[in-house]
Amino acid sequence: MHIYIAGPYSASTTEKVEGNVSTAIMAAIEVLKKGHYPYIPHLSHFVDKVKQTTLALLWEDHLDWGLAWLEKCDALLYIGSSRGADIELEYALSKGKRIFRGIDEVPSIGSRRHYLKQLGIQVG
Repeated sequence: MHIYIAGPYSASTTEKVEGNVSTAIMAAIEVLKKGHYPYIPHLSHFVDKVKQTTLALLWEDHLDWGLAWLEKCDALLYIGSSRGADIELEYALSKGKRIFRGIDEVPSIGSRRHYLKQLGIQVG
């Protein structure tokens, strides 16, 4: 499955924002280890860090970007409440997406590495 990671991003300090980004990345790594493909909207944080002065992404722009990807995902992993994450959860529910409220709810399907081996590609 393609799983959207929904959780807090904004915070009162830069350190807390970066902590929220790290939390989302760690959740995504766990999703990947279970054999799925995560989408991490929090990575737009890095777009903001390098954006040009002529590019002004507003909160609504980030949400629109995320919802466009959520549309393509099979499921949503809800890792915590925030204004944006709650909107993403509501949107996912309205679209009939599977909702996981913790990494333990995400089923494990294992790795696809055996396909690489069949193609003759060396893996770890």
